[in-house]
Amino acid sequence: MSKQYETVIGLEVHVELATKTKIFCSCSTEFGGAPNTHTCPVCTGMPGSLPVLNKQVVEYALAVGLAANCQINQNCKFDRKNYFYPDNPQNYQISQLYLPICHDGYVEIDTAAGKKKVGIHEIHMEEDAGKLIHDEWEDCSLVDFNRSGVPLIEIVSEPDMRSADEVIAYLEKLRLIIQYLGASDCKLQEGSMRADVNLSVREAGASQFGTRTEMKNLNSFKAIARAIEGERKRQIELIEDGKAVVQETRRWDDNKESSHAMRSKEDAKDYRYFPDPDLPPIFISDEWIQSIREKQPELRTEKMARYQKEYNLSEYDADIITGSKHLADIFEAVTSICQKPKEAANWLMVEGMRLLKEHEIELENMTFSAENLAKLIILVDNGTINRTVAKEVFEQIFLNDIDPERYVEEKGLKVVSDEGALKSAIEAILAANPQSVEDYRNGKEKAMGFLVGQTMRSMKGKADPGAVNRILKELLG
Repeated sequence: MSKQYETVIGLEVHVELATKTKIFCSCSTEFGGAPNTHTCPVCTGMPGSLPVLNKQVVEYALAVGLAANCQINQNCKFDRKNYFYPDNPQNYQISQLYLPICHDGYVEIDTAAGKKKVGIHEIHMEEDAGKLIHDEWEDCSLVDFNRSGVPLIEIVSEPDMRSADEVIAYLEKLRLIIQYLGASDCKLQEGSMRADVNLSVREAGASQFGTRTEMKNLNSFKAIARAIEGERKRQIELIEDGKAVVQETRRWDDNKESSHAMRSKEDAKDYRYFPDPDLPPIFISDEWIQSIREKQPELRTEKMARYQKEYNLSEYDADIITGSKHLADIFEAVTSICQKPKEAANWLMVEGMRLLKEHEIELENMTFSAENLAKLIILVDNGTINRTVAKEVFEQIFLNDIDPERYVEEKGLKVVSDEGALKSAIEAILAANPQSVEDYRNGKEKAMGFLVGQTMRSMKGKADPGAVNRILKELLG
């Protein structure tokens, strides 16, 4: 490569909002229903049907806009984006072009060079389209309108990002803000958060942007990072070969780790936008905005600071726990019951994360009750069970959400603290391992660890390790 190039990236992030019903009708938004069962004349575009705006959509959009430091358009409206495609039953999409609900905001991300603000050009509300299902066996395409009319916000960034790392940091920050607000679950694998990447390259130091392409079909952060690297490389190779980059929409194939052209990139004029005649303008009063502000929950940054101050967690622990709203909710619920925040954090971060990885479970699908983990922590704190047994019990809580008190009682897992029973067991271990006894008496400290392990095994892990160590030292002189 003869020249140095800079990558310029902006994102269009679509987020499905967590309303119970669609944006302009009362059909369910629940994911996973049988095809075309969550539909009505409005969301299937039947003639004569009229849309009615879902107020909760506006409130979620306002909440996200305020959390992202946006200005609010207190007089906004809906427009029709006209295009024909089989999954678009009306032959237009109701969206916002001229007066989007939010504009001129930013989110702050952490980069290798320090903190950086990524500008948000606008946030607008719109309806989702249906879903095409391609049946290769029958050689046909079928359409499912369950998703048609599901409420979306589209968050359009400024072209402020310069690397895949910055893009992922921005997306993670957005996802956490939206999840903490309760506006969406932001599950990329289910399509409730989708990102289109607009990317161009230019010579380092140049003031003009290069020709951009838009990449679609990106359903994971890893796919987004790979797509950015692949498209950057493709554009640089074109420029180095003296060829022009074509402004177009490209589809990323993560299996092949390459993209292919879908269509030329459209501009707003291609969609013949005009104000939707069936929907009146929206007036957002100062009082409405203030009511949304007052209902805003504690977001991650404030929660991290509170955990360090109120619970005396380290910055690292607070960062891990607040990295998922679901994890933070479990942590707070456990702590409120057992009043042991450090213990709650340790069980979640160490054993919880280990079991998530072992069983290939997504963190958001960790469903055991906070009450059962709190009971386990209290059992350990009271000396009813030791930590070795507690790990076994925690795995049962994690997988089956068992009641630890009942499980410990039924399995006979309580710590054996009877001095006589422990002494008899240890004497038997010493008699069976004379070489280790001699090694310890000759100064080999590792022999003690072996003898402790043998004793714990003979007691099926139920002995008090402290008592075992003390009695062993007494008997060994």
